[in-house]
Amino acid sequence: MAYYTDTAVSASEQPSRTAALMDAISLKLRQRKAYRQTFNELHTLTQRDMGDLGICRSDFRRLAREAAELVN
Repeated sequence: MAYYTDTAVSASEQPSRTAALMDAISLKLRQRKAYRQTFNELHTLTQRDMGDLGICRSDFRRLAREAAELVN
């Protein structure tokens, strides 16, 4: 008995897959930009500002990551 597996991608699916890939890349770039911007802004805070906000320097990465996750 012989088996046949069709792995070809139809021509109509190719543009949508390419568009989805480009959208995913664009989202990751926007998230990375938001992460860097948030991290850099947090890094400019003084000890007094951080005390007022109730955060410490070890929280910067987590806060920047959370901000990046909010990007659409």
